[in-house]
Parts: sequence; C-alpha cells; structure tokens
Amino acid sequence: MIRDYEKAAKLRVNWIKEILEESGAKGIVFASSGGKDAVLTGILCKMACENTLGVILPCESKRNFTEDKDDALLFAEHFDIEHIIIDITKTKAELVNAIGDKAGKIDNVNIAPRLRMTTVYAIANGRGALVAGTGNRSETYMGYFTKWGDGAYDFNPIADLTVTEICEFLQHLGAPEVFWTKAPSAGLYEGQTDELEMGVSYAEIDKYLLEGEKGPNFHIIERYHKASEHKRLPVKKYGM
Repeated sequence: MIRDYEKAAKLRVNWIKEILEESGAKGIVFASSGGKDAVLTGILCKMACENTLGVILPCESKRNFTEDKDDALLFAEHFDIEHIIIDITKTKAELVNAIGDKAGKIDNVNIAPRLRMTTVYAIANGRGALVAGTGNRSETYMGYFTKWGDGAYDFNPIADLTVTEICEFLQHLGAPEVFWTKAPSAGLYEGQTDELEMGVSYAEIDKYLLEGEKGPNFHIIERYHKASEHKRLPVKKYGM
C-alpha cells in the first residue's frame, strides 16, 4: 500500500511525460465522469501535460446530467482542466434502434461505455493526443469494467491503485471532499452503484487485495474475478 503519495505523484507524472515523449503525442484526452478515478487520472495528466482535455459524456440516466456532470465541471474548474460536454444519448438511441430485433436481445447497458470510448478516441485522434484510462485495481480484479469500453486506452496512470488508495491520493492532492466520499457509480442506469450491483464493498475488496484478508463476501469477489478473467487476458490469436 502506498505511504508516500507525494513520491507516488512525481513518479506517475514523470511516467506520463515519458510516454508522451516516446509517442510524439501532443496531449491527453480522458473521459471525465465526475468520479474519483477520472478525477485522479485528470489531475496527474494535467500535472504532466498542460494540453489535457476532459470529455464529459452524459448518456440517458438522470445522474449523468445532474450529479455526475456537476461534479465533473467542479473538478475541471478546481484544477483548471480544459473540458467539453458531449451528450451521446441520441447516438445510443439511434444505434439501438438501428439494431432493433435483428440480433435478438442486445446488451443495452454496455453500449454507453463503448460509445464513450469511440468518442474519446475520435477526439484524441483529431488532437494528436493519447487516451488516458481511468480504471483502478479493484475494478480490474472484479472485472467491473466494459471490455473495449472504459477498458480501452493508451495508458493508465492509476491501474495499480485500489479504491482505498485513490481516496487517500485525492485527499493528499487537495481534491474537494465530494470526490473521495461519493458512492462509486458507472451511472449506467438510475440508482446504479458499483457496490450495490456487485454485492460487496470496495472496502472488503481492498482489504483482500492489500492485506490478503478474506471477508464474509470473499466468495463474491472470487466469483467475479473468475468470471471476468477473459477481460484481463490478451486477445486469443490463431497461430500466435
């Protein structure tokens, strides 16, 4: 577990700078959800590169257009990060309508994260920038991310951090309290929160990841981890 967040910030900022230099990219783009992960990613990227853009991408759910958007705007203002808002509600509706019943039942929930990925990459390509990921270690272990959605990026400066560490990191960096106290949510539908959907708290997940402590819901953690293994493995390629 990280003890020196000042040192951790410097190491990550230098790492980001090296990636930009090696790639020849002119800047960074990231999906700004208003959640703790996106906030920490955005802060670190801005510390490494002035040309950092946060893209706020509300879609359908009321929370996306109120709490999440408001928090993303607060974050952008507090840390002086350039931002834009792109509503992808109609885009999703048109895609769902175009598919119709041609392919049977479709995964309506995961469409939004994949549309966000497409949008962020389109913007990054136009700016000659790289896409920064916002997923944390706890989510990755549980497989609580969308393959080819929020799980797609060019680099991720917070991938090794648990939710517990991210909250402490944000406190160290002086982020407003709302960002390290609000319930984690992908905002995929009304009332959705990560912990309610998974049936286990991040505190319990993190105690296992950081200390090896198996809590009362350890069976849920292992079930999620095993079922999502395909998300963490390289794509299978014939002959390779």
